[in-house]
Amino acid sequence: MYKVFVNERPLILTDKIMDVGEGEYFKMNNQSVKAAVDALYRKKLDRAYIYHPNLEEILNKFTQAIPMIVAAGGVVTNKKGKVLFIYRNEKWDLPKGVCKKKEKLEVCAIREVEEETGVQGLEIENFLRTTYHVLKRNGKYKLKQVHWYAMTTSYTGPLEGQKSEGILKVKWKGPRKIQKALEQSYINIRILFEHPVH
Repeated sequence: MYKVFVNERPLILTDKIMDVGEGEYFKMNNQSVKAAVDALYRKKLDRAYIYHPNLEEILNKFTQAIPMIVAAGGVVTNKKGKVLFIYRNEKWDLPKGVCKKKEKLEVCAIREVEEETGVQGLEIENFLRTTYHVLKRNGKYKLKQVHWYAMTTSYTGPLEGQKSEGILKVKWKGPRKIQKALEQSYINIRILFEHPVH
């Protein structure tokens, strides 16, 4: 099963047909996929399901209708145990970005965090999880697959938001401020904090 967020609403790609009280089922074909995404994007549905019997094939089939962009990013912790956040589009977010052709995911994650925040000396501890969301660019839907890594750094220098990416603030946040930031964030970012980051 894959959970893809469209305008903060879940689109579940599944190989099981369940008796679902809420949400609507759509077939796995281009027209139905686009109809499901559109209904969620316009907030006409709270959740939707796309069924396909073969779980291995689901993502491939889905991306024939909604092209996929691969990105990577980091949940960065400093020596004080604070986590690095960025602020853009009136939301608290985590640094991430699109991978270049043939770029390794880990390399992309570190590069993007450095570019978006100015933080140096990043080390990857482990892979956290992959999140999915649909965005609209130039009137076309795209599926963004983000590979998240837990990172550490002993960097104490200045933080600099990448202006060209619309990043207005970069902040280190402790537990209380993290909770507050998550209230003004995206579901996929909150998911990363559901299990404590070690």
